[in-house]
Amino acid sequence: MSFKRQLFRTLENWKSNPSRKPLIIRGARQVGKTTLVKEFAKGFPHSIILNFEKKSDKSFFDDFDDVKTIVESLFLSRNLSSEKLSNTILFLDEIQESPKAIQMLRYFYEEFPQLAVIAAGSLLEFALKEVKSFPVGRVEFAYLYPMNFPEYLDAVGNQVALAQLDQLPLKPFAHKPLMDLFHRYAIIGGMPEVVKMDLAKNNLADLPAIYESIWSTYKSDVDKYTSTDSGRKIIGHIMNSAHLHLDDRVKFQGFGNSNYRSREVGEAFRILEEAKVMRLIYPTTDLKPPIRPDLKKSPRIQFLDTGLINYSVNIQGQMLRMEDLSQAYKGALIPHLINQELISTTQLTDQKPNFWVRQKNQSSAEVDLVISFRGLVIPIEIKSGATGSLRSLHQFIDASDHGFAVRMYGGELRTENTKTPAGKSYKLLNLPYFLGTKIHEYLEWFVR
Repeated sequence: MSFKRQLFRTLENWKSNPSRKPLIIRGARQVGKTTLVKEFAKGFPHSIILNFEKKSDKSFFDDFDDVKTIVESLFLSRNLSSEKLSNTILFLDEIQESPKAIQMLRYFYEEFPQLAVIAAGSLLEFALKEVKSFPVGRVEFAYLYPMNFPEYLDAVGNQVALAQLDQLPLKPFAHKPLMDLFHRYAIIGGMPEVVKMDLAKNNLADLPAIYESIWSTYKSDVDKYTSTDSGRKIIGHIMNSAHLHLDDRVKFQGFGNSNYRSREVGEAFRILEEAKVMRLIYPTTDLKPPIRPDLKKSPRIQFLDTGLINYSVNIQGQMLRMEDLSQAYKGALIPHLINQELISTTQLTDQKPNFWVRQKNQSSAEVDLVISFRGLVIPIEIKSGATGSLRSLHQFIDASDHGFAVRMYGGELRTENTKTPAGKSYKLLNLPYFLGTKIHEYLEWFVR
C-alpha cells in the first residue's frame, strides 16, 4: 500500500522543469521517501533504481570515476539504449552510504541534464561531512516529513472530508466530522507504517510493535551519529527522556536529571537535529519581520512525530476518551502537533517555526507560535478557553503595531472583533486544530 503524499506535486513540477537539477530528498528514516520516489518513478517509461545499502548497486559508483562510464554501465545493465536517457529516471536510494555518489551528482547535472536523477537518504548530514566537494548549486533539495492531516485523510480514503478541508472558509457542518477524524490522527500520528497498520486493524493494541520498531531503529543509529562512547551515552539519555519534557523549555545543564554539562547536551541535541529525529524550536522577541530566533534563550523540543510521543508516554488510551485534546499531556500535545503540521508544509526548506517571549523580566509572556505574513508578525495561541484568558497574546498585541491574531482551539471557525484588557482593539481568527496545514491560506483570507 502506497500513500499519495503532497510532495508528489513538487516532484511533478520538478520533472517538467527544463532546467531541473538532480534532486535530493531529505528526511528521517521511515517517513516514506523510498515509497514516494518509487511511486513517482512509475510515471517514467524507464526507471533505474539503486539501493546503496546493496553492494552490487553501490559498485557502479565504487568501480568507476567518471559519470559517463557510470551511465553507460547502468544503461547496459538494464538493457536500455542511450536514446532513452530523457525518458528514464535514476533513483539513488540510501545515498548517504556513498559520499562519492553525492559528490558526483554535479556531473549528472553538467553532462547528462536530460536524465532525471533523484537521490534520497536518511542520515545525509553525517555523510556530507565525508564529501570532499559538495555540488553546491548543482543539486536541489526537498524535505519529507511524517504524514500531515490532509495526507492522512487521503490515506484513509475519505475524499469527501478532504474536499471539505480544502474549502475556504470551512463550512460549519464539516467541523464535527473533521474534528473526529483529526482526533484519531492526533492519537496515532503520521508515520506511514503506523497509519497503514491502523487502517488494516483499526485497533490501538496493534500499534505498539510498530512504534517500538521505529524508535528502536533510531536508537540503533546512534553509532552513526557519533564515534565517542560519551556522545552515545548522552544521545541515548536524551532519546530516553526527552519526551518527558515536552511541556518544558529545555535547560541543557543537567538535562533529564543527569550530570551532563550544557555543552555536551547541546551537542547531542544538535546531532539529533541532523538525524531529523527531533529538533529545537527557539523563541523570538521580534514584533516585526524578519523573525530571528534567540539562541541564547531556552528552546522547546519538537519530535519528529506526535504519535511516537503518545506511545512513549502511554497516553493513547486516555486520549481516546477525551473530547478536547487541548488538555492532553499538560496542554503540550496539540501545540506540538500543530507545529508538526506547519513544518510538513515547508517542503523546499528546512525552516523551523518560532514562538514568542516577552523581553521584560517583570512581565513574562509566551505565545505558542508566530508567523511572518505580509510584513507582519502574526501571533498564534493554541488553547481552549475564553478570549479573555489569552494573556500572553494580549501582551503581544499591545506591544505590536498591528491588530491581527489567531487562536487555534477545539471550537468552530469564526472571526471576532475584540479588545485586550488594556483597551487595544484587534481582530481574532479562531481556527479549529485540524486547520494547522492551512494557516497561511486562512491568514490570507482573514487579513483581506
